[in-house]
Amino acid sequence: MQFIQGTNRHQTYFATLDDQLSPDNPVRLIDAFVDKLELEKLGFTKTSHHSEGRPPYHPGVLLKLYLYGYFHKIRSSRKLEKECLRNIELQWLIQQLQPNYHTIADFRKVHVKPLQFMFKLYVQFLGDAGLLGKTTIGVDGSKFKAVNSSKNNYNQKKIDKHL
Repeated sequence: MQFIQGTNRHQTYFATLDDQLSPDNPVRLIDAFVDKLELEKLGFTKTSHHSEGRPPYHPGVLLKLYLYGYFHKIRSSRKLEKECLRNIELQWLIQQLQPNYHTIADFRKVHVKPLQFMFKLYVQFLGDAGLLGKTTIGVDGSKFKAVNSSKNNYNQKKIDKHL
């Protein structure tokens, strides 16, 4: 019986990172948005690097990494560092750079206000691109106790006793 065969691991093949992403991949939207921003006017400054003599990362690269983590629910700087090594989408987005977790955490810490303003711009960008439905959503603010303690649990016997 024949089985589907995989590619030989030792076989050399030629492909670019761009070839490995589909043209409609959402990562391309993050790239286009950050490239459109004027980062210095928003308050994104050069980031420091803890290695001696090494130049800092461009704030746009770290912003793209932060947005990618935000949209994929990766909040940890250490997890984002690991994703830079193994995730093809992220390698495409930040051009195979591999910032360490401390650099990522420092970027978040230093740029709190610019990040808040950037998210407002992102919602505006999505609206201009026609990617928001702009429907009204109502949320109920009711709160309920989740624990049904014996004090608050009533049966017919307790009701009769209280009456």
